[in-house]
Amino acid sequence: MKAFSLFSGGLDSMLAIKLIADQGIEVIALHMKTGFGGSKDVTELMRQRAEMAGAKLEVIDVREEYIQKILFNPKYGYGKNFNPCIDCHGYMFKVAKGLMEQYGVSFLVTGEVIGQRPMSQRVEALGQVSKLANDEEEKLILRPLCAKRMAPTTPEIEGWVDREKLLDIEGRSRETQMKLAESYGWEDYESPGGGCLLTEEHFSDRIREFIKYDKMEVSDIDLLKFGRHFRLPEGAKLVVGRHKEDNDGLQGITSDKYIRVKLPLAGPFSLITADASPADRELAARIAITYAGKSQMGESYGVTFGEDSVVTVSPLESKAEAQKYFFNA
Repeated sequence: MKAFSLFSGGLDSMLAIKLIADQGIEVIALHMKTGFGGSKDVTELMRQRAEMAGAKLEVIDVREEYIQKILFNPKYGYGKNFNPCIDCHGYMFKVAKGLMEQYGVSFLVTGEVIGQRPMSQRVEALGQVSKLANDEEEKLILRPLCAKRMAPTTPEIEGWVDREKLLDIEGRSRETQMKLAESYGWEDYESPGGGCLLTEEHFSDRIREFIKYDKMEVSDIDLLKFGRHFRLPEGAKLVVGRHKEDNDGLQGITSDKYIRVKLPLAGPFSLITADASPADRELAARIAITYAGKSQMGESYGVTFGEDSVVTVSPLESKAEAQKYFFNA
């Protein structure tokens, strides 16, 4: 007997796996890569946590489809920010159901708890998730942490899982989960409430601003995670790194939509919209060189766009002048 467990890498999803794996069921921890899980690649950390809980990690890249089908047109709307949580969970279960035959899986598991999150984990919302996943009749979605608060599912009714070994957690308190983690000797697990960038106000604002000017693609997701963001007068997007993590993240972006702004001295890594106008390029060059630590007022510098287009400029009078073009800095 095999089960998929939707896996975020957090404590609840680890506990859900543990409760099922301890009943002798082979669990595959299925992580859906939407692109919005954070700015760092934590795949190896998730693999370690999945194994700690008793499962093998499998990562499925759904970024393209997620942008096209879920992010901008959720049936059940958004939470406080740009987070379509109900539609997101329903989509993930639907994808998982479509993979069941391929992996020889019989049912699905999740670490959700009734009442833990105000939008997506209400009783009504869990029903909406099942509807989106086409699971209303099959009842293959099992929530081990709160199963005793819910009607029995097919895995319980058929005896694949012993319902008496499942839990009855409800509400926002994590006390029970913390005690369980301690009993298992777990010390390395994600803090409660961590995770999706779509729940963060500043990142949601960046998305809203971005789509006023451009259609979002997969490469744009990472662009929005890093740096200082500027919208220049004729519409170009300029992103200037703030520190090493930003610079490394921006250098990792591969897209024909953006070109590098190369400075003739040490300074931040920057990207600009490839089709930026000459006026926006000149301003971008001045902004980028202003953030280079050793640039001097009144001096001229050759700033290169892409491979060979050079614009000679002087720094702005101050960073405050650059900040007129900031968006969500």
